[in-house]
Amino acid sequence: MRRALDEDLGTSGDITSIAVVPEGTRCRARVEARASGAIAGVPVAEMAFRELDPAVRFQAASGEGDRVSPGDVVARLEGAARSILSAERVALNFLTHLSGVATMTRVFVDACEGTESIILCTRKTLPGLRALERYAALAGGGRLHRAGLFDGVLIKDNHVALAGGVGPAVRRARAAAPHNLRVQVEVESIAQLEQALAAGADAVLLDNADLETVKRAVDLVGNRIPLEISGGITVETVREVAGAGPLLISVGRITHSAPALDLALEIEST
Repeated sequence: MRRALDEDLGTSGDITSIAVVPEGTRCRARVEARASGAIAGVPVAEMAFRELDPAVRFQAASGEGDRVSPGDVVARLEGAARSILSAERVALNFLTHLSGVATMTRVFVDACEGTESIILCTRKTLPGLRALERYAALAGGGRLHRAGLFDGVLIKDNHVALAGGVGPAVRRARAAAPHNLRVQVEVESIAQLEQALAAGADAVLLDNADLETVKRAVDLVGNRIPLEISGGITVETVREVAGAGPLLISVGRITHSAPALDLALEIEST
């Protein structure tokens, strides 16, 4: 947060507010929704104001994951007007982005309602913001996948190519990886899925498969190991895929393509 504020304020500070707003002016303000969505990142927004000026009073009016409609108040603030204006954009940058992730996640989760399938986030996150974006996906009703390359074995297609096939890749991973980590492998066909099962994979990721292939994979795997589906899943197609489950459905777009939720800060009184 300090880096984000320094990026905006530089060494000169908020020269506009310093020039226009008399020193010592106090005000009340609110953060309100201008579009419908799910909220995430209110404590992060609060941190922006408090990091700049600990005396700013910040009161959340919406909880994490709450749905909002245009006009709903997300938070109320009171304090030095210059401080509130100077932290406004940084606070909203975090809040609108994280709420956008939560909103996109909620859309996918709602589309799967009534099925046994689960929406997962992925590593397709903005550099440096992964922890916050994962937090936002969780607020939107999604589930967490591995946090990085360090905490889970996921053998991708390039690993398979370099290892000489699905079977050899799985066997090497099982021999070399820490014993407490499950070995998951990405496959692109039923033939590769059969190889993964034969090699003792703990979980399988079926990538870019059509619905018929997904159904065949579900029948083949049964309840033996988790089956994850990814690649090309849209809001329009996710329910049909989810209904073939139970499945883990990983969706990169909930983080890498989520549009910001329209939120604004408005001064109420001085």
